[in-house]
Amino acid sequence: MAAAAARRLHALTAPDVSLEIAPFLLEPSPKHRIQTVAYNGQVPGPLFRMRQGREVTVQICNRSADPEVVHWHGLALPSAIDGAMEEGTPMIAPGATTRFSLTPSPAGFRWFHTHTFAGTDLRKAQYGGQHGFLMVEAADSPGRFDQEVFLALHDWQGRDMGSDDGSMNPVYDVTTVNGKMLGFGEPIRVRQGQRVLMHILNSSPTEVHWVALAGHRFRVVALDGNAVPTPQTADMLRLAPAERVSAMVEMNAPGVWVFGEVRKHIQATGMGCVVEYAGASGKPVWQQPADLLWNYSQFAAQMAQPTPDVQHMEFIFTSKFQGHGKEELWRINGKSYPQTDEPVLTAGQRYRLLLKNDSMDDHPMHLHRHRFEVRRVAGSSEMSGLLKDVVLVPSKTTAEVEFTADNPGRTLFHCHQQNHMDRGFMMVFRYA
Repeated sequence: MAAAAARRLHALTAPDVSLEIAPFLLEPSPKHRIQTVAYNGQVPGPLFRMRQGREVTVQICNRSADPEVVHWHGLALPSAIDGAMEEGTPMIAPGATTRFSLTPSPAGFRWFHTHTFAGTDLRKAQYGGQHGFLMVEAADSPGRFDQEVFLALHDWQGRDMGSDDGSMNPVYDVTTVNGKMLGFGEPIRVRQGQRVLMHILNSSPTEVHWVALAGHRFRVVALDGNAVPTPQTADMLRLAPAERVSAMVEMNAPGVWVFGEVRKHIQATGMGCVVEYAGASGKPVWQQPADLLWNYSQFAAQMAQPTPDVQHMEFIFTSKFQGHGKEELWRINGKSYPQTDEPVLTAGQRYRLLLKNDSMDDHPMHLHRHRFEVRRVAGSSEMSGLLKDVVLVPSKTTAEVEFTADNPGRTLFHCHQQNHMDRGFMMVFRYA
């Protein structure tokens, strides 16, 4: 009786977080109209702020035409609510509403997004507008700041361009920052002397992006929402799909500037926004950075710490040509999902994953429900202390990451490119 009464009270109480999934017409510029699906009638979706360790009630209503699911990227949640059907999270049928409670952890810049199949429909899943910001607050912060800015990089209106090897690579006509093309969104308004903390998300379905802020430098303080052991100053940032960078910017160059993609042909499709100082006017200025330089090791601890009692697992990434005119399959250790193996984890055990990329593509690899420590990437020296949930493994190289199996349940491991996931680039870990 008491349990039934508690359930009735839960149903009557207003949720802490409400999401409505529904069709939405995005207008990134006066000349562009994109029919998509979005959260709460906006792209990107709402910014949710939660307190680490404090339970919140979530309600999701699906007003779209397709079954949906919301993945809470970067949180250590039970499999049943993490937001991946491969782990056992129930799909939300069209017209249905689901409600559950979650306890957000760890603290930091996380995000939420759809986790469904798109196939050849480049309007569905991550190709569309279902992504939003999540900040899990803790007592400490990356440092004092005067203003906080959240920016989402996204690619739209793709079309598949096939190649002789059977691969299908989307090409995009429109790119945006926070749903607007360069020159058509509200500028980021700042004042001289401010310290602005920029939280930047690459929500692109498939593309790595390089971004810079003309006239300024970034002080990188966190990657994927996790404070880095060694903050560094950089002229530009690299973000693979699903990666996040948090960087402090000293506003010490009054004027009107462009924040945008450093590759001119991508910025020309819209990926940028204006940063405007108080009292400044004139045409926004862009300054082209000299070199594309980025590596994870610069943010790691200075001295690599060995890990005792670690077990090794090797995973080899390849693609399989299926014949001219057919899509290729992506494989882990020679198998495509759902035929992939299910490695068994022992709770409390430390694992080192050896990620050997034998393919011609780079792959942003994401582990659900856990964080991992990046140990090596592409021949780098051993590193430690750098915690992430996505690591970009360059073509024909090997990366090594470590994690502790501390969250029992089915755990999805996959490439975060939508077209690769759809073609089998996934596997599920299970606990003994």
